[in-house]
Amino acid sequence: MSRIAKMPILIPNEVNVNISKKNIIISGIHGKLDQKLHSDIFVSKIDNTIKLVPKKLSCSFLWMLTGTLRAIINNMIIGVTQKFTKILIISGIGYRVNIVNNELIMFLGFSHTIKVDIPKIISITCTNANEIVLTSIDKQKIGQFAANIRNYKIPDPYKGKGIRYSYEIIKIKETKKNK
Repeated sequence: MSRIAKMPILIPNEVNVNISKKNIIISGIHGKLDQKLHSDIFVSKIDNTIKLVPKKLSCSFLWMLTGTLRAIINNMIIGVTQKFTKILIISGIGYRVNIVNNELIMFLGFSHTIKVDIPKIISITCTNANEIVLTSIDKQKIGQFAANIRNYKIPDPYKGKGIRYSYEIIKIKETKKNK
């Protein structure tokens, strides 16, 4: 049985939660998110907490699914109250980033520029030409968008050139030398 699934979710005062049979809608200071619910999981709101319980208590798969859904709902509450932030750092000679007309334009050493459309739920700022700051209320979408940007130029293990997360540490390999 999942320990995470058994924990109740506390609802802050500034957050509104609406639960129907098929989905849950959470709205707060920064926006509104909704999530489809699984038909085999009971979701109930009691006072200022949300509890999740699977229909079949003996089924281990449903307990895993309940734990996952509980984590998603908790991240939704955190997102509408605080927002999530990811920072990407671009390192390399001539590598830079610009934002023009809701489009991220990257110069990454290729013969062409890379243009990426920015989703509406994500806001991007470039503090300088080598740093991208992503903010959003949806943790899954911001993580996927940051991973997609990083995949255009994964950091090189020999020189460290590429796009990396701010908390990521690149171990530089030593090149092979002849005797």
